[in-house]
Amino acid sequence: MKNLKYMTQGGVFSVVVSMLLGISPLYVSAEEKNEDSGDLRAATQNPISSMYSLPFKFTFDNGADNGDANILNIQPVLPVSVGDWNLVNRIIIPLADAPGGIPGLPNNPGVGDTTDSGRTSGLGDINYSLFLNPLETKGSLIWGLGGSVTAPTATDDRLGSGKWSAGPTAVGLVQPEWGTYGLLLRHLWSVAGDDDRRDVSQSLAEWFINYNLDNGVYLITDSVVTVDWKIKSGDKVTLPLGGGIGKIFKIGSQPMNMRAEAYYNVIHPDGAPEWTIGGTIQFLFPK
Repeated sequence: MKNLKYMTQGGVFSVVVSMLLGISPLYVSAEEKNEDSGDLRAATQNPISSMYSLPFKFTFDNGADNGDANILNIQPVLPVSVGDWNLVNRIIIPLADAPGGIPGLPNNPGVGDTTDSGRTSGLGDINYSLFLNPLETKGSLIWGLGGSVTAPTATDDRLGSGKWSAGPTAVGLVQPEWGTYGLLLRHLWSVAGDDDRRDVSQSLAEWFINYNLDNGVYLITDSVVTVDWKIKSGDKVTLPLGGGIGKIFKIGSQPMNMRAEAYYNVIHPDGAPEWTIGGTIQFLFPK
């Protein structure tokens, strides 16, 4: 995990962009279908589809007062059909090289221990969410409801909240012919953990829009807005704006999805990162 500190932002970002620009000669077109999920690109853009996937998301935070952070989120998606329902298990496993006192990893609540300075590398707090999604819905709205739990698995106090946190989560999306748009909501409260660490109360709203182009290419904006209700009023909100480009393609017979994105935090806590760049490499496993 210490090798995370040696990852170059330009290196990962350049690899993703190069793949998106067509170095990979094989792609899945917008018309290619799979039996259970319909259009493969639509299934990829649906966070609660019935398709298994394994994304590796690299994020590089820049402009924080105490230094930049490099984060790899491993985010397996494991759907299970039970009767008329799709039970979608989503896990976020963060590995980070970051400075002490970071104001929270992108999808995790709380902050690292601000009393301990200096950089550290290791595992952050693991988040698990379960969405219940009906296999058949009336109208165009696709929706899922469920719960989310974050465990204090961080290998260093600087990388996690030290608390067990839980709360509700929900997602809704629509997929017209041109792409996908939707909103994911979540709130977590701390329910147990280290009494010496501050409590957690964090709201998250992730809005996403995908606009499909030719040859499996799409444009995307995917902003994760967070509100930390336990810190002073001027530092509660992180609001990123930006976007990027993605592409569905194949390596041999293996369907893949890649994205490259950049976001500027127009609102952020004092000392938090001003902007981020990142890339996602996702293995797709249609049923």
